[in-house]
Amino acid sequence: MWRRTFTSATALKDKKWDALIIGGGHNGLTAAAYLARGGLSVAVTEELVPGFKFSRCSYLQSLLRPSVMNELELGSKHGLKLLRSNPLSFTPCLDGRYLLLGTDKHLNHSEISKFSQKDAEAYPRDFLDLLLSPVSKVLNNWFEADVLKATLASDAVIGSTASVHAPGSGYVLLHHVMGESDGDRGVWSFVEGGMGSISKAIGSAAAEAGAHVVTNAEVSQLLIENSSTVRGVILADGTEVHSSVVLSNATPYKTFMELVPSNVLPDDFVRAIKHSDYSSATTKINIAVDKLPQFQCCKLNHPHDGPQHVGSIRIGFESMEEIHSACQDAMNGVPSRRPFIEMTIPSVLDKTISPPGKHVINLFVQYTPYKPLDGDWQDHDYRESFAQKCFTLVDEYAPGFSSSILGFDMLTPPDLEREIGLTGGNIFHGAMGLDSLFLMRPVKGWSNYKTPLKGLYLCGSGAHPGGGVMGAPGRNAAHLVLQEVRKTT
Repeated sequence: MWRRTFTSATALKDKKWDALIIGGGHNGLTAAAYLARGGLSVAVTEELVPGFKFSRCSYLQSLLRPSVMNELELGSKHGLKLLRSNPLSFTPCLDGRYLLLGTDKHLNHSEISKFSQKDAEAYPRDFLDLLLSPVSKVLNNWFEADVLKATLASDAVIGSTASVHAPGSGYVLLHHVMGESDGDRGVWSFVEGGMGSISKAIGSAAAEAGAHVVTNAEVSQLLIENSSTVRGVILADGTEVHSSVVLSNATPYKTFMELVPSNVLPDDFVRAIKHSDYSSATTKINIAVDKLPQFQCCKLNHPHDGPQHVGSIRIGFESMEEIHSACQDAMNGVPSRRPFIEMTIPSVLDKTISPPGKHVINLFVQYTPYKPLDGDWQDHDYRESFAQKCFTLVDEYAPGFSSSILGFDMLTPPDLEREIGLTGGNIFHGAMGLDSLFLMRPVKGWSNYKTPLKGLYLCGSGAHPGGGVMGAPGRNAAHLVLQEVRKTT
């Protein structure tokens, strides 16, 4: 087994732990691995949330830091296998053309030249201009082909409620392209066995170092002494677990507004956390199909899987204005009439997740408001109608897609909040705008993983440097805790 578990969570109360970690996602387990390797006794509490294996939320890997991969020996020792996707993206067009982009400079030049020779020459350039500007402003200055600008701009609004015209949207694009896979910058990869294999490998490294991972052990409240110091946690079954160090991989809102007792934190800190932006417009649809989608714009002589199936497939938008229009629908309180869809087909590269000849397809869909004005996500018919709208849109580019569907699972923003613990359904544990990055994450004055409560630390995506499957917040928080512990011993 990759993890060491107790038969009962009550076994946790038999000792005082050096550190407790709330939430066993990739950042929580990363923190556990580093703390255990540093000699601390560590416990991680985790609430667990035929034929096909789905990555229910995250779906591609690029941001996992090389330091975490190497230091925890995730690939060499703990079975993590990355399956690189190249080409990286495929954007079909209704006029019969398409755009493939990848790591090959010659391929990129040839593909972009189909739309603009000028853009093909300008494509390899410095991305620092993106840091502060709306992505639309930068891309309009750089390029002229709508489909190229739309393909690049889509990465600037993934997981957000923002338009391509929003100030700072360029940073989110930078955040996505700064990743790497096996040393190559900007390369995304699938993970063999699904994205859960990342947590499995990190959990294996943590268990090997001596960390204890306890499932079905939901934390209901933090134990606080003298309104200022953490002394452990109370589980949902009433069990008290004691430690002078607690790291939370929950969202900042859940940590401070739900787990910390009231009237303990400073009023200005509570206001800042309470009014942070946790809005989301993301819906994830996981689909089992009996055949690959065949895009009518492709005449690539690949009757089965081809380069168009390997990377991220951008569907339903061929200009930045179409992305903006989809966003405006959500700003007006209704799901996008023409949703912006990113499709991935991990089973093309990973044969372990679906039966032979069948496939797993992920649709990352925007924009879907948390509380739509024209219906309710709890209404089965309303949910079904939106899912069918997405499938019909894919049919425009890949006729017959809808008829290939064997079954699907849909997670709207309220589902992501309820089932995964993501406040507002926000996949980054909070918006990644310029007012909530760097020294402002999660709030001004508390960007160094510490909190107003002595012994309580944030180690999740709500801390610097933010969201994505990177492990950096967990690693950084663990190193800080080890420094603090060594000061007192």
